[in-house]
Amino acid sequence: MKNFRIKNISIAVAIFGASLTMTSCINDLRQEPITEVTAASLYKDFGNYKNLLAKVYGGLAVGGQTGGDGNGDIADIDGGFSNYMRLLYTLQEITTDEAVIGWNDGTLPEFHKMTWTPTNEFNNAMYYRIYTEIAFCNEFIKNTTDEMLSSNGISGTNADEAKVMRAEVRFIRAQAYYHLLDLYGNVPFVDETTFGTLPKQISRAELFTYVENQLKAAESELKAPKANEYGRVDKAAAWSLLARLYLNAKVYTGTDRNADVIANTEKVISAGYTLNPTYENLFLADNNLNNPENIFSIVYDGLKTQTNGGTTFMVHAAIGGTMDPAAFGVNGGWGGLRTTKAFVNKFEPSDVRGRFYTSGQTLDINDLGNFNDGYAFIKYKNITSTGAAGAHDNWVETDMPVYRLADTYLMYAEAVLRGGGGSMSTAVGYINALRTRANASPVTFIDLNFILDERSRELSWENTRRTDLIRFGKFTSATYLWPWKGNAKDGIAVAEYRNLFPIPNNDLVVNKNLVQNPGY
Repeated sequence: MKNFRIKNISIAVAIFGASLTMTSCINDLRQEPITEVTAASLYKDFGNYKNLLAKVYGGLAVGGQTGGDGNGDIADIDGGFSNYMRLLYTLQEITTDEAVIGWNDGTLPEFHKMTWTPTNEFNNAMYYRIYTEIAFCNEFIKNTTDEMLSSNGISGTNADEAKVMRAEVRFIRAQAYYHLLDLYGNVPFVDETTFGTLPKQISRAELFTYVENQLKAAESELKAPKANEYGRVDKAAAWSLLARLYLNAKVYTGTDRNADVIANTEKVISAGYTLNPTYENLFLADNNLNNPENIFSIVYDGLKTQTNGGTTFMVHAAIGGTMDPAAFGVNGGWGGLRTTKAFVNKFEPSDVRGRFYTSGQTLDINDLGNFNDGYAFIKYKNITSTGAAGAHDNWVETDMPVYRLADTYLMYAEAVLRGGGGSMSTAVGYINALRTRANASPVTFIDLNFILDERSRELSWENTRRTDLIRFGKFTSATYLWPWKGNAKDGIAVAEYRNLFPIPNNDLVVNKNLVQNPGY
């Protein structure tokens, strides 16, 4: 049983049987979410706050307001396709050497080929999904200011807990803006003070500062590491995202912040987290139990969180060909996700992180649409560490790690190599701790190229790869090629402007404050 439950129902349905809907046009972010029950009545009763908070977290986990992503939050796209984590995977992983997808749904094939345009519906869904999440957060924050808590009669320990919840939502909003900062650069800005106005465009550097300040503000009110319920964020999550923000500061602002990476990773490392002794167990159906490594995960439950995104997508979509779905705890495969030989070749044979299904599969990819072209990669399963199947054979209940200690170790090591301070011997020790767990050969020397590859080996399919390749100057350039990069079988360079995705054309039409990213 997961501590913090997220269900496929809206706030109002959960409490009063009414419905809550969000539109997908940024122009409509001038409006408050439409509810049949006013926010004033919801926030007067502290008994509602946990459900209100669950809706914010649920925006990361599910794609709609009923089971199976029904009544989707984003218009004009299937609720399962519009799931936050599924879309993030599409933009962060399928665009890289780590993943290809065999489906021809709409403009989906454009991502691995790196030929997307401002009319790509999946890119647009990601953009609108993030802003929908921001709208949920703004509504919560607006109604939980100190003044609103007082006027609503929320006091004592209830007020203290409400302020912790507010800090969690502030973190989630900062995380959403971090994704916009990383994926789109200069974007419209909305917060709890801008209702009723047409959003203005904020520069990437300004947004960096905003995210940094919001995370610091949230950190001051969040609970101590590991003191919150499982599935809710704490101070260590804020330090983790700050470290990730600072690691990419040169890309976002032109200025290195590697000393700040060291400072924040050291906070996480000293907070009592330890590596899970078994790598595979990080991605199984009971990864919410006895897992001292994960700092924050998106919570899934096979009975209560039924979505075609999240880990349901990660498990089903990676099964095809002659693979046995029962070995993954599910009732069938979707025949979509595989990987490239550039990724396969990063692993030595003994490394348990490089698990590939090769029977009936070819290493080379001649046809992106054929599941048998390219090795299948084994990452997530709907099976527990004891071998038992998950509670449901279709809806996967494996939680999705967002921040974990292994990434912290890798960020520390990279920041040391980039001149941020710290200790080289400590960095090598952290890397060898990961490699020892993976049954890979220990190393005595590390450099930046090694770190980039080690991040891929350790964090594959965890939504960091595109960002990493950009930071190393290898996402669009000819310095690193992989199959079908640039829509060429052996890979070619693409224009540098593809380091950012385009702002949807629809948003440019309705908001004259916006300027499209260069190249589009």
